Amino acid sequence: MKKLIFAAFLTLASSASAEMIKVASPYSVDETLTRLEKIVTGAGAKVFARVEHAKGAAKIGQDLAPMALLIFGKPQIGTPALQANPLSGVVLPARVLGYQDGAGKTWLVYENPADMLAQFDIPADAKVVQTLTKVLATLTGKAVAK
Repeated sequence: MKKLIFAAFLTLASSASAEMIKVASPYSVDETLTRLEKIVTGAGAKVFARVEHAKGAAKIGQDLAPMALLIFGKPQIGTPALQANPLSGVVLPARVLGYQDGAGKTWLVYENPADMLAQFDIPADAKVVQTLTKVLATLTGKAVAK
């Protein structure tokens, strides 16, 4: 049991070193994530949750710039990673954070799939990594397009 806990800790710790891909949006956080949600569902994927960080902070009387996390996936894309290493379920389904920075600019951000899945010994040239990289870039690009 101690080995399993230590392995999980190392997995989560290595996740912190993953490159974050940032995509600027000309829209508000809410509008950007709503656009992304429509594009995701239009592509046949399922949105599992929209975690409203800023609204949660407001409920406890705290201020937080607009920020929410969209969690979504499509079994045809993620299943190969889970087959290669079930622990990849820690980072799947895909997650994209929408947030407003201190200058008032809206961003979408997500982990580079190659870095995210490397910690599970899934190589960057694996088809699942290449597919996830292309899909996330395409979906977020469409969400921020004018």
